[in-house]
Amino acid sequence: MTATPPAPAERASIERASIERVLLADIGGTNARFALADTSLETPLIVDSVGEFAVADFPSLADAAQHYLDKTGATAQNGVFAVAGRVDGDEARITNHPWVISLSRTRSALGFDAIKLVNDFAAQAMAVSLLTPADVVPIGGARWSPAPASVNKTYAVIGPGTGLGVGGLIVRDGRRYPLETEGGHVSFPPGTPEEIEILEKLSAQFGRVSNERLICGPGLVNLHRALSEIAGEDPGPMQPADITARAAAGDRRCMRTLDVFCAVFGAIAGDLVLSAGAWDGVFLTGGLVPKLLSSLQHSGFRQRFEHKGRFSPAMSRVPTLAVVHPRPGLLGAAAFAVESFGVK
Repeated sequence: MTATPPAPAERASIERASIERVLLADIGGTNARFALADTSLETPLIVDSVGEFAVADFPSLADAAQHYLDKTGATAQNGVFAVAGRVDGDEARITNHPWVISLSRTRSALGFDAIKLVNDFAAQAMAVSLLTPADVVPIGGARWSPAPASVNKTYAVIGPGTGLGVGGLIVRDGRRYPLETEGGHVSFPPGTPEEIEILEKLSAQFGRVSNERLICGPGLVNLHRALSEIAGEDPGPMQPADITARAAAGDRRCMRTLDVFCAVFGAIAGDLVLSAGAWDGVFLTGGLVPKLLSSLQHSGFRQRFEHKGRFSPAMSRVPTLAVVHPRPGLLGAAAFAVESFGVK
């Protein structure tokens, strides 16, 4: 008996489904996160498809992606891969991990039709267009609500994790333009006598001191060591988790480390508004933000953010929003998937 071929509408649905399923990746210096996107959906990220692996467990991005596909039984012909490093044409280097990613070799290894390779903070920026009020917690009194794409907006995105990522999103005439930057490597500008001393200690160790030397997980350790050296003490080996745990237990130097971290973070975020013209809001993302949410809310973050001389009144109206969505990098990759591989 000959099987009945699918009706045209059913066949179109099958073809549409095969086209719309896109493999997403969010690759940091520590973790590789994968998921699938359905570009036909208003919220394209398929939340229950997320898988996370240590990048150190795989020799390449292609190996990690293939492991995800094999483990989940998923299939895809296109991908959007967001990576924590500068994308230069066909190639990207992970800033805080030895992976060097070739787009063409990765596409060939996976047998994909196409892969879009983007900076991880370009993905974080694109995620802004899909965030809801439930996905953010305001730091300070300035409020934010999502705007339709028809309304022109300029946003900044900054986030500490293994490193410090910086990006932006420009919305003009219904189109989204993410900005890929390496703003985490801008030189650190101290704003208090204590921060000048910290800079001197870190300069003796690193030479040039970037914002990333302070505002990231390893930056917590750098700050704690600098404050300890200023006090004439050797803190011994520490991990970021040690500092946050001891701060919670009442250790004064660790508490001071978090205070300085939040204040410097606020000052840097405010500088980003001025340099990028991001008057519509700054989104604070990265792995450390949810962990330090209470510290950010009860610290000098917002005071230093607004403290910009003649522009302080304008800065007081700019929202600063801690992103608490669990997978903003994958959310942004899904937004890219819609633009790159969605049905036009």
